[in-house]
Formats: sequence, C-alpha cells, structure tokens
Amino acid sequence: MKSAVVRPHQTRPHELVYDSAASNAPLRGAFLDLYHYRALLRLLVGRELTVRYKRSLLGVGWTLLNPLLTATVMWIVFNKFFRYAIPGNIPYIVYLLAGVLAVTYLQQGVANTGASMTAASGVLTKVYVPPIVFAFSTASAGAVNFVFGLAPLVAFQLALGVGVAPTFPAVLLLILLLLSLITGAGLLVAVFSARYHDVRELTNVLLFLVSYLTPTFYPIAVVPASYRRYFLFNPMYSFVESIRYVCYGGPTPPWYMWAICTGSALVALVGGTAIFTKRWPTIAILL
Repeated sequence: MKSAVVRPHQTRPHELVYDSAASNAPLRGAFLDLYHYRALLRLLVGRELTVRYKRSLLGVGWTLLNPLLTATVMWIVFNKFFRYAIPGNIPYIVYLLAGVLAVTYLQQGVANTGASMTAASGVLTKVYVPPIVFAFSTASAGAVNFVFGLAPLVAFQLALGVGVAPTFPAVLLLILLLLSLITGAGLLVAVFSARYHDVRELTNVLLFLVSYLTPTFYPIAVVPASYRRYFLFNPMYSFVESIRYVCYGGPTPPWYMWAICTGSALVALVGGTAIFTKRWPTIAILL
C-alpha cells in the first residue's frame, strides 16, 4: 500500500485543504510547497540577509567584505610565499576570489541549511509551514550573498585588465546548480543531525576537507598528475573551474565538468529532498 503524505493544496485562492491521499512525490511536492509559500520564502530570505548583520556597523556590507577579507589574507600568504603560476597569467587575486566565493558559499550554505530546522523549531512545532521552505530560504540567502560577492570580483577583473568574459551571465546558472547541491546536502545534514548532534561537527570537518581539496588558492598543476583524476570526485572542483571560465574566460573546462556540476546538483537535491521528506515526521518529534 502506498504511503500517504499530508500536504496542503489550494482549491480556491487563499484556502488550504489538507489531503491525506496525496501521492508521495517528494521533489514535486517540495516545488509545490515553495510555490505556494513563495511570499513567505521571500520574507525569510530577506530576514536571513538582514538579521545576521543587524547589530553590525556595516550591516549587509559584510556580504561583500567577508569573502574579500578572506581572499586578501590568502593572497598575502600564498602569493608572497608560494608564488603559484596561474594558468593564463591571470592575476592571483582574481583567480583566488572566484574560488573563495564558491567555497565560502558551500561551507556556510550547507552548515546553515543543516541547522535551519532547529532554528525554525519554534515555528514548525506550532503552525503548519512546509519545512523545506526554511531550508531553501537559508540556502537562497547564501546564493544572494554569492551574487553580491561577484561585484568585487568584477571590479578586480576590470581594474587588473582581465575584463569580463561574454559568458559571464552563465554564472547565474552555476549558482542555481550550486544552490540545488547545497539545499540537498543541507537537508541530509538536517536529517541526521536531528538524531545525532555529532553530525554537525563532522560536517564542518568534511566541508573543511572539501575546501582544501578544491583548487581555490592553488592551481591543479601543482598536484601530481597521477592524483589529479581523484579531484573529479569532488564536485566543487568542477564548479570552481566552471565559474572561473564563465567569469573571466579562464581555461575551458572539459564537457564532463559541466556534467558533474549538473549531475551532482540533481542527485543531491532529489536524494536530499526524498530522504528528508520520508524522515520528517521523526525529525519533527526531535525538535
């Protein structure tokens, strides 16, 4: 017998009816929830962007300053002491900042999305709101920060004579794919961390490892040739190389890197949503 899922659907404008016989199609249901609660989603994204920096002097300006300061510190350390040869003679700060933006989004996005259920427990345990809305709003706020972070990257590209590649608009597609990857991964973290709190600490360690296994501050050429193929198991390698290509015309990534970006995003989103939807009743009890 097919398991039932309780999901609201609209019969008339502003009227919600609960149908316990709705089919259990997690991905389709998740997108319907996001559509039906799109006004709340916009509100939550705005809250994520403002509340985090509410008491700071620069406010949302930290969305620009945070990756810029990180890249500056790494530039001072690695450019002065290691002097990597960057493919295409691209200025190191441009090469570095493009990678830092993507890796920072992954680290903060997965961690914050994984903790979003606990942060929203006060609402989720009192009124019906699809939990996927909170997870997606948290990941989406990170994507907005990513878009803001492109401003200093473009400024450096123009100031240092690199220019902006005609493929630059395609970076929005890559951000969308990265958003899907982070949402799915964050939902998995939310599932397992609700029962095992050690999962969050383990996730932070794994994200730290992924960041160092991504050619962010070093070119892949410094890795011994026999080990380079293993980097393809890290989807962020393909994302970072693709982002560099579309932003400033870096080395053209092979076709399979585009496939890895798309495939990893879809697998994470579908798998994370399916597991989260199935396990949500158990998670809700633990909140």
